Amino acid sequence: MEFRNLGHTGMQVSELCLGAMMFGAWGEPDHDESVRIIHAALDAGINFVDTADIYSRGESEEIVGKALKGRRDDVVLATKFHGPMDVGMGEPGGDPNKRGNSRRWVVQEVENSLRRLQTDWIDLYQVHRPDTGTDDDETIAALTDLQRQGKIRAFGSSTFPAYRIVEGQWISEKRGLGRFVTEQPPYSLLTRGIEADVLPVAEKYHMGVLPWSPLAGGWLTGRFRKGQDVPQTHRAQMMGGRFDLSDPENQAKLDAVEQLALLAEELDISLIDLALAFVLQHPAVTAPIIGPRTMDQLTSQLGAADVRLSTQTLDRIDEIVPPGRNVSSGDAGYVPDALADPFLRRRRTA
Repeated sequence: MEFRNLGHTGMQVSELCLGAMMFGAWGEPDHDESVRIIHAALDAGINFVDTADIYSRGESEEIVGKALKGRRDDVVLATKFHGPMDVGMGEPGGDPNKRGNSRRWVVQEVENSLRRLQTDWIDLYQVHRPDTGTDDDETIAALTDLQRQGKIRAFGSSTFPAYRIVEGQWISEKRGLGRFVTEQPPYSLLTRGIEADVLPVAEKYHMGVLPWSPLAGGWLTGRFRKGQDVPQTHRAQMMGGRFDLSDPENQAKLDAVEQLALLAEELDISLIDLALAFVLQHPAVTAPIIGPRTMDQLTSQLGAADVRLSTQTLDRIDEIVPPGRNVSSGDAGYVPDALADPFLRRRRTA
C-alpha cells in the first residue's frame, strides 16, 4: 500500500484509512473481534486509524486503545470531538457544556479521549462539525494550545463548508495560531457536492482530505440493485430514512447505483473497488476512510488501493452522476442553521 502526506504535517499515511465508527455498540459489540479486525488492517499495510469520541459514546476509542497496545508508535491516530457525550446522538436534553467546540469542552474532552485511547498524544484531533454558538477563533486557539503542550500533533475539521474552511485559515494567519491541516468531508460516487468548492479550497491551502462514507453508507457495496428487495443491512436498520425507497432522492440513488454496478461489471471489478478507486483518484484526496464492521467487509475493501480508473471510465462516471452534485441532499452530512431555522432567512413582520 502506498503512502501519502497528511496535509503539510510531514506525517505519511496509507492511502486507505481505517475508520472505527462501527466498533462497539453501533456495530460490532465484541471487543476482541473488533481488535482482530483492526490488527488485520494494520497487518495489511494500513497505518492510519480514525475514530471519534461520540462513536458508541466512547466505546470505539476504548477498543482502538486496546488494539494499539504495543503498536502505538506505528500508527497515525486520529479522533474527533463536538457531539454530546452525556446523551445519545440525536437525543434531546443533556448538558450544553458537554458538547460543541468551546475551549472549555475541547480542553476537557481531549483528556477523556487520551484516557480512552490509552495514549499520551493524538496525531490528528478533529472538530467533528461546525458550532454556530462558538467562534472559530476560540476553538483554533484552544487546539493550538493543546498542540503546543504536545497532547495533539495536528488538528483538522470535519464536514465544514468551504467558507468556514477559508475563515479558519484566515484566523490562523491573522492571530499567529496553528491551522486546520485536514478536512474530513462526505465524498462518494453519489455525493460529489464537495467537488465544487471544498476540494478546491483544500488544495489551495494544502490541506489533507479524508473523505468519510466513500461507499455512501452501504449503497455502493453491490447489495442494492434494481428489482431486488432493499437489504436489511446494519446501517439501513440504524438510519432507515436514508434507505426509504418511497423518497424520490433515494430512488434516484438506486438508479445511479444500477448504472454504476453495470459499469463495474464491464470493467470486471467490484462496485466497491470502483467506488473507492474513484475517491482515491481525486488529486485533493489523501485517504478515504473505510468503515468495516466485519472481517469480510475489511477484506472486500483492501484491494481498491491497487485499482486505477482510466480517463474513459471517469468520463462514464461523470455521465451517470454529474460532477459537483449530491444525488441526495440528505447525504451532505451537515445542514447550516441558516437553512434549518426558518427565522434566520425570513424578515420578521408585525
